[in-house]
Amino acid sequence: MQLKLLLPSDALWQETIRYARSGPWKAGHALALQMENGAFEEWERVLAAVEGQEICGYCTVAKTDCIPGLPYTPYIGFVFVDEKHRGRRLSQRMIDFAAEYVKSIGFSSVYLISDHVGLYEKYGFYVIDRQRAPWGAEESIFCRQLNVQENPG
Repeated sequence: MQLKLLLPSDALWQETIRYARSGPWKAGHALALQMENGAFEEWERVLAAVEGQEICGYCTVAKTDCIPGLPYTPYIGFVFVDEKHRGRRLSQRMIDFAAEYVKSIGFSSVYLISDHVGLYEKYGFYVIDRQRAPWGAEESIFCRQLNVQENPG
């Protein structure tokens, strides 16, 4: 399994658009539209998990997420793993890879918005805020510190 940070010039960019659009997750359609419309600028990236020629999942690193006007940045968003690839810790691998990228470009924390409870905490995130999303649901804003030295023992 390879994890690749994509730019619009990458061959896999168009394939990721097709995959996100054709998948069962409604948010994937929104991601495909953002990718087509040039929404990813500067250091923002789409991350694809690929096995052979098959896309197994994706996520993004972006300045903003689904709730406008929040003072946090950057975000890991659109975390999706294809059903047949679930149970292999691919979400965790993609999130860790995205977090390392964010750290490598100079950020000391990364954020994520979700309504899931008990999932992202396993990946080092903690809730810092709760806000109402444009569709009316209350979402949690999670943070993960990237500059913390982890103790291996």
